[in-house]
Amino acid sequence: MPRTVLVLNSGSSSVKYAVVEPDSGAMVADGIVERIGEGVVADHAAAMQIVFEELADDMTGVVAVGHRVVHGGPDLYKPTLVDDALIGTLEELAPLAPLHNPPALLGIRVARNALPHLPHIAVFDTAFFHDLPPAASTYAIDRDIAAQWHIRRYGFHGTSHQYVSEQAAAFLDAPLGSLRQIVLHLGNGASASAIVGGRPVDTSMGLTPLEGLVMGTRSGDIDPGVITYLWRTAGMSVEDIETMLNRHAGMLGLGGEIDFRVVHQRIESGDEAAQLAYDVYIHRLRKYIGAYLALLGGADVITFTAGVGENDAAVRRDALSGMAALGIELDEQLNTSTTRAARRISADNSPTTVLVIPTDEELAIARACVEVIDA
Repeated sequence: MPRTVLVLNSGSSSVKYAVVEPDSGAMVADGIVERIGEGVVADHAAAMQIVFEELADDMTGVVAVGHRVVHGGPDLYKPTLVDDALIGTLEELAPLAPLHNPPALLGIRVARNALPHLPHIAVFDTAFFHDLPPAASTYAIDRDIAAQWHIRRYGFHGTSHQYVSEQAAAFLDAPLGSLRQIVLHLGNGASASAIVGGRPVDTSMGLTPLEGLVMGTRSGDIDPGVITYLWRTAGMSVEDIETMLNRHAGMLGLGGEIDFRVVHQRIESGDEAAQLAYDVYIHRLRKYIGAYLALLGGADVITFTAGVGENDAAVRRDALSGMAALGIELDEQLNTSTTRAARRISADNSPTTVLVIPTDEELAIARACVEVIDA
């Protein structure tokens, strides 16, 4: 029987799960338990019980449990076997990711209690970006304060950016070390990365997953003066401002909708708020693409991934339109293809290859877990 890994991604109100064969890449089972704490699913323990019931016939070959942990702080970046000491460290790091790490910790605790005979391994979203060049990872603030409070640009979605950049090289049958890449992970959370020779040299997210591109409910880049202005002048608390920027900003805050299919429908019906939200989203995305083209001195390949990146042809078209002079030109027919497979969407004469590659963070986490247990 092939060995498998149970991959868990515990959020504040949901648990995503998958059983993956790391050697073949096959997905044995996957699903999500949502609306935790809203009645039917009382808490994460109840959610995990549902997961195990759903996977009753799929757990036989499981050799490890992999947990996606968003923030590992300055020192935790390699896939790490979970023990009591690691849990204590993650508790200390919770202020760096108050919306993400606490539910991940809760999921780890529940899963360890339910499956004490299996190794549990934490795989960190920040790992791929741990060695960003200092010029990219350093904020221009008082260096002593930054050092004391571990303030730097950590980057997130690292598992996806690494997986997709490697898949892009494989798709092109080109050495990973030879490529200058821009990867655009566009989902409800969104981030961009610039990668040279398989290693990132910049990414859009920072100390937290709030920085960078416009997202479903997150603002992305914002003048920090807005925060103090709202606190001082509007009388908003820090907690209220943080909640607004993370949960009531982005596409939702501007246009009232995070589903791009609905956004497009509203634009077609003449909804000006939806149009503005989309325009701001595309404007920010183009700024990052342009910045990374300058940083890299041009790109060999630009890859779209994640829910929006893989499925929204209009976003891909508008993000790259008018860039023929920069060596980027799409093939409209290829771009509008509905296939879900990895594919090229750039024109034959485009010096920069543009790809769409489905991300598979679950597979990447599963493979990281077996590397730990095989070591």
